Amino acid sequence: MTETTNDVDTVWRLAEKIGFCMLTTQSASDLRARPMAAHAEQLENAFYFLTDVDGHKDDEIAQHPEVCLAFADSKGQKYVSVSGTAEVLNDRDRIKELWSTPAKAWWDNPDDPSIRVLKVTPAFAEYWDSPGTIVSYIKMAAAALSSSKPDMGDNGQVAM
Repeated sequence: MTETTNDVDTVWRLAEKIGFCMLTTQSASDLRARPMAAHAEQLENAFYFLTDVDGHKDDEIAQHPEVCLAFADSKGQKYVSVSGTAEVLNDRDRIKELWSTPAKAWWDNPDDPSIRVLKVTPAFAEYWDSPGTIVSYIKMAAAALSSSKPDMGDNGQVAM
């Protein structure tokens, strides 16, 4: 599919709406994924996360900064995969901007010295935006009966 401004906007819209993703990093020869709350900032072309200075992902990123963010809304049949470069920052102002109630599960307050910001600058993304589970099943059933391929919604690949 041809990349357009609309495709880029769709990536950001879906990622922001889904909110959580699996962050995949590389540890030696293994890949590791863990769930993270993403803060999508299209105008900055960046995804931000709060992380802990003692987390393994920080060490992994220092060695291998290439990461993948996988966003999934399986009920709504909407998915986004973002490949990019990560860096860990000690940006106290950004930490305060990103601070939210769920962060209290990990730290007492935004002034905790162990909090860091994980910034991912995307390079490439692909998205799948289907009309939803029920509609998708109906389209698949109709396609099976008519021996045609179903229209499962939009799919796009885009350089970020």
